[in-house]
Amino acid sequence: MGARAQRLAAPLGAAALVAVATLALAVRDPHRPGSWGWCPTQVLTHLDCPACGSLRAVHDLTQLDLSAAASSNLLLVVALPVVLVLWLRRVVVLWRGGEAMRPLTVPTAVWVVGMGVAVVFTVARNLPGSWLAA
Repeated sequence: MGARAQRLAAPLGAAALVAVATLALAVRDPHRPGSWGWCPTQVLTHLDCPACGSLRAVHDLTQLDLSAAASSNLLLVVALPVVLVLWLRRVVVLWRGGEAMRPLTVPTAVWVVGMGVAVVFTVARNLPGSWLAA
C-alpha cells in the first residue's frame, strides 16, 4: 500500500463505518419504539441525555427532513456540519502529507464551551414542556 493510501486509511475507514451505520438507520426506522433498543439514561433516570433522539435525527436526515431531524436532536443537527468540515480538512491534510500532518489539537477553551453547551442543552431539553425534548 502506498504512503498516501496508508495515511488516508483511518479517515476513510471511519467514513465507511459511518456510511454503513447511516444506511442501517435509513433502512430500519428508529421512530418505532424499541427498534434499536432503548437509551440507558432514559430507562434508568427518565431523563433525555444529549444523545437521545440522535438515531431518529440521522434517520430523518437520510429522508432529507431537516425540521424533523432538528426536532429529534437539535444539537446533533448543528454539530454534524462542523464534524464533516473537520473530517474533510483532515482528509485534505493527509492527502497532501508533509508538515501539516500533525494531529489537530483543540484548545481547552473549545472543549469547555462544548461541554457547557451540552450541559445547557441537556438541562433545557429536560425542562417540563421543553420543545427540545427528544
